[in-house]
Amino acid sequence: MSEPTNTPGRPDHEPGSSEEFTNGPVSEAVNGPVNEPTNDAGPGGRVIDFPHRRPAGEPADAPAAGTDPDTDEDESERVFVDPPEPKRQRDPLTAPWSGREMTRRPVVAPWLRSKADLAAGVRWIGGLVWHATGFHTVRVPFYTARLAGRAPLGIWVGASRARRWVYDAEGRALVGQLARGGDAEVYLKLTESRDTKIRRRVGLSIIATLAVIAAGLGCWFWAPPWACWVAGALAVAGLGWLGSPADKPITGRAVTVDKPTRLTSDVVIRALGSLGIAEVNKALVKGPGITFPAPITRDGPGWRAEVDLPYGVTAVDIIDRRPALASGLRRPLGCVWPEPATDAHAGRLVLWVGDRDMAQAKAPAWPLAKHGRADLFAPVPFGHDQRGRVVNICLVFSNLLIGAMPRVGKTFALRVLLLAAALDPNVELRIFELKGTGDLSMLEGCCHRYASGADDDTLNKAMTSLRELYAELVRRSKVIASLPREVCPENKVTPELARRRSLGLWLTVLAIDECQELFSHPEFKDEAARLSEGIIKRGPAMGIMLILATQRPDAKSLPTGVSANVGIRYCLRVMGQTENDMVLGTSSYKNGLRATVFGPRDKGIGYLVGASDDPQIVRSAYIDAPGAEAIAARARGLREKAGTITGHAAGETPRPDEGRARSILSDLAVVVTEDKLWSEDILARLAEQWPSIYGEWTKTALAAALKPYGVKPRDVWGTTADGTSTARRGYHRADIVEALNQQRRTDNGDGL
Repeated sequence: MSEPTNTPGRPDHEPGSSEEFTNGPVSEAVNGPVNEPTNDAGPGGRVIDFPHRRPAGEPADAPAAGTDPDTDEDESERVFVDPPEPKRQRDPLTAPWSGREMTRRPVVAPWLRSKADLAAGVRWIGGLVWHATGFHTVRVPFYTARLAGRAPLGIWVGASRARRWVYDAEGRALVGQLARGGDAEVYLKLTESRDTKIRRRVGLSIIATLAVIAAGLGCWFWAPPWACWVAGALAVAGLGWLGSPADKPITGRAVTVDKPTRLTSDVVIRALGSLGIAEVNKALVKGPGITFPAPITRDGPGWRAEVDLPYGVTAVDIIDRRPALASGLRRPLGCVWPEPATDAHAGRLVLWVGDRDMAQAKAPAWPLAKHGRADLFAPVPFGHDQRGRVVNICLVFSNLLIGAMPRVGKTFALRVLLLAAALDPNVELRIFELKGTGDLSMLEGCCHRYASGADDDTLNKAMTSLRELYAELVRRSKVIASLPREVCPENKVTPELARRRSLGLWLTVLAIDECQELFSHPEFKDEAARLSEGIIKRGPAMGIMLILATQRPDAKSLPTGVSANVGIRYCLRVMGQTENDMVLGTSSYKNGLRATVFGPRDKGIGYLVGASDDPQIVRSAYIDAPGAEAIAARARGLREKAGTITGHAAGETPRPDEGRARSILSDLAVVVTEDKLWSEDILARLAEQWPSIYGEWTKTALAAALKPYGVKPRDVWGTTADGTSTARRGYHRADIVEALNQQRRTDNGDGL
């Protein structure tokens, strides 16, 4: 066979050479095409390139021996199929020698470090003792009668047992067995021993009987009456207890123990295997595919399990089958809450199984129900999760959207947040309840603006507040920009700035219940959407928060520009994916956040997103109308003491001749976005925005409407459509904003 020729740029390996080579698999797809043999090679022959091992001590940047340095090929740059593992950065949770990731379990159990859990345990034990004491105390007469009724039977049972003991009933059977067996010597010894025992016991029984009779006579003749009654009661109680059958105890059970099934890995795997998921079943049959990265632990009033599902199965697949999962676990549906692990891969499931149905468990009392005041710059209590822990919401610098189908607890959830805002006396409340049933009427005495109804008058008032707050954004932005850096370091409202009433930067909460009535109104919908979106985007940094609640969360009733920019979302039961994503955000349904899993019994239970790092299932606090009225009265007292009762709560009503003129200032603040604008352009924008109101207005009507507020037309330079620069009569935005602010100060009082 002829020798193969050298590959260009690479030397042949001479047989017998001491040079070492590293052999490895040849992969044309990865390592490049193998060198084809030349015509000199025999049939089927080819040259295989072996990677060259660099001799020890050779510089890393030096070309390999026998390699042409001018060629572009470099064996060190070859990409292999399975590259070595990359070097890991030092991490205290990653083993440096193996790269295995670890999670350190807490040294002290979480419930031992939680004051709330410890307090709950103490309250539970104290409640159990109190209940058991009361239960048995009430039944003492019945227990006494039962003991007295069983005392005669106790005498018979005691006498029978004494007779058997005295005459050694147990030994009689053994003596009879020996007599039948014919062992005379053992029989005689046992009989003699038994006779001696019986004589001794008869003597003891006679002495005991005489002692009892003597004690009874002594108690009867010489002891005080109360001692006789105590002795008699003890004797009757003892005889009654002695005469009680084992299956009929004297006392009843104060509590019935219904121990839930302990959650174990076998139970979880059995439940997952019952869901009919092909990949899960395949993993159970062919090998391990379901693992538990952490032990199943007790977590509040339930069990928590983290499950790594088989490859290709996601947590959403399990959430879709929640009813079937509950059946597999043999637990009520309201006890089983599967959730995706947001900080891990999509195949990790967090399963929490409660002891009691969340909808039936007694809800903890709202922490502010009886006493205390709120601070909206800090989180305020909203409800509790499945584990009974309090869930807080920080409203400041954020907006909130509540969505649900009718009659599942939407307005009750809104009421909790507004009561918390009312308990902060420095917060200005504007509440508009567009259903007209007065569900929020208890807060009327705390509101700067309030209206309830399903008519156009209420909608007009809501629009007026939207316009006022939209114009207020401009004023507040200028005030914040004018403050020194050391006073306002982050260019947003701080608690200190909010308390300085002269600046007018107090927190303001605008709440609109049944907001779909506003966003679907043929006249107001476009303006309401634009103003709300502007307030949502710019308002939080300036202390203005918007809370919207709707029972029809669809694209027509809730503009996407509004729903897409809300920071905190609370979605109770909805019927479909579209409504779910309108409230919780795009792709929430796909990611496993599905408010469609809540049933008719899950009133007040929903998904809360944006209030913490991870989505939460929360049951809002339940406050009925009488309780809400008491809290609102306390909030009114706090505001009276702080001197912050203004507007509607103070009994202020707009003068009849002010209605349209007051609105024109807010409307102009909306349409005049430039520093100055001609009158005809202003009228065109007003007519385009509100054609039914301003469609017939003239320059004279505009000037007459603004004259009471000192806003006069000026000569304004501008450019016409053909490019001609000229001066016409118009208005300056600064004059409009100043007049609007002056009007607000007049309405609110000298101190505002």
